[in-house]
This record gives sequence, structure tokens and C-alpha cells, in this order.
Amino acid sequence: MQKLIQGIHEFQRSIFRPQRELFEKLASGQSPDTLFITCSDSRINPNLITQTAPGELFIIRNAGNIIPPHSPHVGGEAATIEYAVAVLKVKDIIICGHTHCGAMKAVVDPKGLEELPRVAAWLAHTEATRQIIREHYQHLEGHARITATVQENVLVQLEHLRTHPLVASRLAGGTLRLHGWVYKIETGEVFAFDPEQRQFVPVTEARLPAPPTPVSHFQSI
Repeated sequence: MQKLIQGIHEFQRSIFRPQRELFEKLASGQSPDTLFITCSDSRINPNLITQTAPGELFIIRNAGNIIPPHSPHVGGEAATIEYAVAVLKVKDIIICGHTHCGAMKAVVDPKGLEELPRVAAWLAHTEATRQIIREHYQHLEGHARITATVQENVLVQLEHLRTHPLVASRLAGGTLRLHGWVYKIETGEVFAFDPEQRQFVPVTEARLPAPPTPVSHFQSI
């Protein structure tokens, strides 16, 4: 705890004071362009990875960077997505997984979840990921299997994201883009899913998904 307190003092002295004008401006409101959804893992720092300043990312964090599909049940993720899209009008949503993810290890090998019933219930939102790995990645073992799980889970959660009405509406209107990323802890690399190549490639090489063509209405038939 003492380290955290010392960190606050250092922040106020070395960070806040030189950027006081920025923080005073932020006090009047926020206008981030991006909703960044990632894992709660302490090794992940979205602003550090993307070199963004306060006010530039709206962030959701939870175990496994999971987005439950749209349902009548109101959860924190759904409420945050709704606010980001409807009020903040973010232009991009990124779901970012990471290597060595404990949640994804539990998806592959659920032993031990008996003592963690709430974690097990939360990971039920990765059932499609588990099925994909079971049916298509039997040839992989160990770290390679976990990495495949991380990647497939990002894609599954993107599909869940598309079920949220406001997200679907903004995608159809061409005002929102979705991105799937994986952060490699041990090298600092970030990989993005390229829809044309149908695989994860270095983020600097991936083609940004083009916004859908706006549709105002369909002709009567």
C-alpha cells in the first residue's frame, strides 16, 4: 500500500502538475473515440500499450475480456457499451485478449473451477470458444492451444458484441467499426484480426475493417 501512496505523490508532482491544463479540461467532460475491452489481468495496461492519454480510451475490463450476448438481463458490460455508443458516440470498439490468460486456461482445462462457482458461471459466456477449440484444435497442446483459445475467444466475443442492438444499428449505419486484438505479453507485440486474411497479423500490417455502407431504407417489394 505504501508503494501506491508514494505513486500518488509522484503522479501529482511529475505528471499532474506539468499537464494541469489537460486535467482541468477533462474535468468538464470526455470525448473518447474508442471503447477498449480487455482483461482484468494486472499485466495489461491499455493506455501504456496504445500510448494514449487520459480521456482517449473508454475502458471495460473483466476476466477474459468477455461480452455477454444481448439479453433482458442488465449487466455492467451492456450498460457501459450502451453509454459508449449512444452517449459518447465512439467510432471504434476493440476487444483485446492477451497471451497467458488465466481465464482462457480455465476454458481449456476447467479443473479447479469447482471452488470458483462465480468464475465458472462467468466463463459460460465462452462456451462457443470451448466448442471451437474442442472441434478444431485437437492437434495443438500447451501454450499453442491456449494462444488459439485466446484468439478464438476474441472473435467469439466480437460476435456477442454484434448482438447488442445499438452496436448492430451503428454498424449498419456505417458509424462504428469493430476490431479484434491480441497482446503478446512477452514481446509487447499486438496482433489484429484481418478479415481478408482470416487470421491475426501484426497490427501495423492489418487492414482496418471498412465501415459498412450506410443504409437509409430498403425499397418496398
